[in-house]
Amino acid sequence: MIDMITSNLTEVYVKRATTEDIADILDIAKATWEPTYREILSKTQLDFMYDEIYTPSSLEKQMNEEEHTFLLLYKSGLPVGYASYGAKSKEDNKAYKLHKLYIRPDLQGGGFGRMLLNSVEKEVRQLGATVLELNVNRYNPAIRFYERCGYYQYKEEDMPIGEFWMNDFLMRKVLR
Repeated sequence: MIDMITSNLTEVYVKRATTEDIADILDIAKATWEPTYREILSKTQLDFMYDEIYTPSSLEKQMNEEEHTFLLLYKSGLPVGYASYGAKSKEDNKAYKLHKLYIRPDLQGGGFGRMLLNSVEKEVRQLGATVLELNVNRYNPAIRFYERCGYYQYKEEDMPIGEFWMNDFLMRKVLR
């Protein structure tokens, strides 16, 4: 699957990632993780979570064993963002979960996050989904981005991760 948009002679497209793209995902994660969370998580928690989620073996496991689909967004041939999603459960193909969505900080606010999110929504609709859900830290300014994209907060959730807690809003969008 490739969604392509060309404007101002700059080609922007989204493609499905494979394990061969893990290095690109890690490069984007390194550029986005700390700036995204430094104001809302301690450095110790930030490092712990990054080390749990963003190793080559962890990403490979997410792709192959946990059945997360990763999408990469390219601008002028360079990977600048990624998203991942998967079914909430094997029994219910109507609800999907957005696990990750990150755009390089220097490109945030340029419509790339919305393009990537739209690509995820399009794919899960094609899979039969009627709902897309996500977790977002209660203090993450990205909440406003998701609200502008039609998501609403429907629940609060506190989840342990190691010795730390993730204090999130669960957000969802009914797909039409």
